Amino acid sequence: MSIKLDQLIADYPCRVVGNPDGIEIDAVEYDSRKAKSNRTLFFCMPGARLDGHDFAPALYDAGCRAFVVERELSLPEDAVQIVVPHARESLAHLSARYYGNPADKLKLIGLTGTKGKTTTAILIREILCSCGIPCAYIGSNGILIGDKHYETVNTTPESRELHRYFAMMAEAGVTHCVLEVSSQALNNYRVCGLTFDTAVYTNLSEDHIGAGEHADFDEYRDAKRKLFTRYGVKNIVYNADDSNHAYMIDGVSANLVSCSIAGTADFTAQDIRPYRDSTSLGIDFDVLHDGVKTGIRLRTPGEFSVYNGLEAIAVCTLCGLSVRQASDALRTISITGRFEIVDALSGITFIIDYAHNGFSLTHALSVLREYRPRRLICVFGCIGGRTQVRRKELAEASGKLADFTVITSDNPDNEDPDVIIEDVLTYFDKSKPYTTITDREEAVRFVLRIAKEGDIVLFAGKGHETYQLVAGEKVPFSEKAIILDEAAKIRTAQPV
Repeated sequence: MSIKLDQLIADYPCRVVGNPDGIEIDAVEYDSRKAKSNRTLFFCMPGARLDGHDFAPALYDAGCRAFVVERELSLPEDAVQIVVPHARESLAHLSARYYGNPADKLKLIGLTGTKGKTTTAILIREILCSCGIPCAYIGSNGILIGDKHYETVNTTPESRELHRYFAMMAEAGVTHCVLEVSSQALNNYRVCGLTFDTAVYTNLSEDHIGAGEHADFDEYRDAKRKLFTRYGVKNIVYNADDSNHAYMIDGVSANLVSCSIAGTADFTAQDIRPYRDSTSLGIDFDVLHDGVKTGIRLRTPGEFSVYNGLEAIAVCTLCGLSVRQASDALRTISITGRFEIVDALSGITFIIDYAHNGFSLTHALSVLREYRPRRLICVFGCIGGRTQVRRKELAEASGKLADFTVITSDNPDNEDPDVIIEDVLTYFDKSKPYTTITDREEAVRFVLRIAKEGDIVLFAGKGHETYQLVAGEKVPFSEKAIILDEAAKIRTAQPV
């Protein structure tokens, strides 16, 4: 894909230093390690630690001749400098132009909030796809386009990547895209220039506050609110039970769709009750919409799942589906790595979840306690290089709420996994049943062999990840594949 530079920046508000005529661009780039060609347009973006402007002279020497800058640089006369107020904002606008404005061919559904974005977004995607509406997904679980999966570093990728994936979606015949929109993405222009057909507000609690993120809760909340006020949103689906919802929707002109389990709303959940069968568990409830009740079953437990399901159903009705169609689809949907039930051995419930801090593990185990397991078994580790606070919280959560704990590895990276486990043990109540197994695969197989009918087993921390980070390397690791493999061996060994 290529475009002439003068065409790319035609009518764009900027000051041009040098002559762009005749320069052909076949890449837009902001990573100095990848910008070596004289056909690359390099964006000099200031960062928290490094400033892209500092790399421009070396990139010129390597052949690069076109730069987007926030200040004019001392470069040779044959270099073209496109001077703009904000390079990140320009990256979003010019990337859209470079890829042919592919987002204009898609109905975009954006979700923001502290909890529930990933699950709700994937529920929306799965419902739409199962009902014949091709929908892609972008978020914490990567990028899904049809049956293809792509990894991504950030919940919301940088704008250049976003438009590249939008172009791939349009080419693949996708009509809708649901994406998680993080506060960092909203603050750093990653979704700048996009128009959202529907925006979803899940909830808000203190998170991502501290050095390198948000200074305080108000700043965090204001960043989230931008999705509802700056992106031409036509419809807003919101959690009416969250105390911050009024602030989020104040003064907006969009069509408002409310969801509640505590009062009356456009979509109201009633008669909420847990269910459990031989291998799975979850929640049943009725949704009341337009005076009609429809039964819903979700393969995830807890009140939070009801909110996720309500919001997903509401969005899908805005896309033309009925509540009944959404209900039928929801009965079989599991979210990879988010309270994901793995049907492996009859009578035992195995769950993979991304819970990797004290709050999320406490919440997960507390919810599972409500299902009255014969034993609640927890398998967890702690990431290398993290604080003692994280290790203390995880140890206390499992020690308090699990009947049996297996302490193992997570992503040790450059830290000795045995040292991590020893640190965790300093906070663990050793009067509670536990064992330590450093190798996580061995730990998973061990738990499959000791689990009995009526047990619920939570594998916490890895979630959707398909690797372990060891000494800076991503080593392939699939918790689900190991569970299924060991279960098959157990079934084969059992007498008929």
